[in-house]
Amino acid sequence: MSQATPRSPDPRFLAPTPFSRLVATHAASAFADACVAVSLAGSLFFASPTSGSREKLLLYLLISFAPFAIVWPILGPALDRTRGGRRLAIVFSMIGRSLLCVVMSQYITKDAPEGLLVFPLAFGVLVLQKGHSVAKSSLVPSLVDDEDELVRANSRLALISTIATVAGGAPAALVQWIGGADWSLILAALAFTGAAVLAIKIPRVQVAPRPAKEVELEAEELHQPSILLAGSAMAVLRTSVGFLAFFSAFALKEDIVGLGIAATFAIGGVFLGNFSAPMVRERVREEVLLASAIVGAAAFVGLGALVGGVLGFALSGLSVGMGAALGKLGFDSLLQRDGPDAVRGRAFAKFETRFQLAWVIGALLGIIPLNSQVGLLGLAALLIFTAVSYVGALRAARGRVPRRTTIRPQVVDRVVDRAKSGFRDRRTRGRSARRKTAAERRAPREGRSPHAGEVKPPLPKRPARTPGDPRDPGAA
Repeated sequence: MSQATPRSPDPRFLAPTPFSRLVATHAASAFADACVAVSLAGSLFFASPTSGSREKLLLYLLISFAPFAIVWPILGPALDRTRGGRRLAIVFSMIGRSLLCVVMSQYITKDAPEGLLVFPLAFGVLVLQKGHSVAKSSLVPSLVDDEDELVRANSRLALISTIATVAGGAPAALVQWIGGADWSLILAALAFTGAAVLAIKIPRVQVAPRPAKEVELEAEELHQPSILLAGSAMAVLRTSVGFLAFFSAFALKEDIVGLGIAATFAIGGVFLGNFSAPMVRERVREEVLLASAIVGAAAFVGLGALVGGVLGFALSGLSVGMGAALGKLGFDSLLQRDGPDAVRGRAFAKFETRFQLAWVIGALLGIIPLNSQVGLLGLAALLIFTAVSYVGALRAARGRVPRRTTIRPQVVDRVVDRAKSGFRDRRTRGRSARRKTAAERRAPREGRSPHAGEVKPPLPKRPARTPGDPRDPGAA
């Protein structure tokens, strides 16, 4: 009697994978972040005249960058040193943002001076949001089986984030229109609470302890040309995103429908970039993916400058959104591929700080009153220059033999290495001299020679005398 072949279990009833738990947590976090963004944008920035909103935007840009002064030097290394620190950071960021949203809802609708408390509370929300972003990016390589799947995993997270942002922005705007900004913040607090519950179920991932010297050597690996050049190119893309977002907002502020169309195209570009990244990665490497994203963005921004009007901003937003999404996925996967695990948290914190600074600089340039075509043409020229520089620098770095891991000149490296070697030798000699001096000082007090601890060689034995030897006293 033949045995029946056991059927494979239905994948719908399998236990969630560790990565799927991270995806669910990130989706809830993006939903809640969208609620917070709608509350702040509708109540603080775009509800006042242009001149006043520009002043408030300057304050917001300062607040948006300030959290990285904490994330880079403090949270980044803490994620690498603490056992299970990346998972715990995600959990605590959700709980902290939920509490801050509840407190912020009490002051969001009040005038100064009580209303000014919203800004430090928003600062706290941004600090925790950036900490969550760094912890999430650092955790991804530990939850996937193959490094070739990094782009696909990052793409899935980005797609879910885009969908959740749209899904969170719409009900938050409706709740704010019905009950006010305080109610949309309560909705955000509830979403953050749900995200915290989901984050607790993410498996704990521990970083293997490494000697301090080995960690220092791994940190030096972050100065590889592939990482540094990709970071510079990605910073320009983030500058473009900040510039175009605020430049479009002020250029089309009188045309609400046109602004909505431009924003829709920009969100659509982000979605297309996140969706197409895995398919592009199957054919090209991360470096080519990043370079292609910059070239495509430059081409369509230039076309948008020639077209002009709402359609020009729509094309520019579509291309920059898609290029930034492709570039970010390529850079994250490249850093996860080449960056050592022991310093991955501080690496993401470091580069996210640079990217946020680039975004702020772009936003500051975007609020300067300019002709729309002049602004878009300038952006296209910047992107073209970045693409050419990035590709040329990559070729130069690959053709360098032997391949260097830093961008400092070799002469500087030799001087630095010689100085380090001399310093170590002097420190070793000084330590030996201090030990010898201390031993000589202790010897008189202890009543022994300062060299008492040394083992003296044995004295040579005298040869035995034979009878009749004239040196023998009894020989006479």
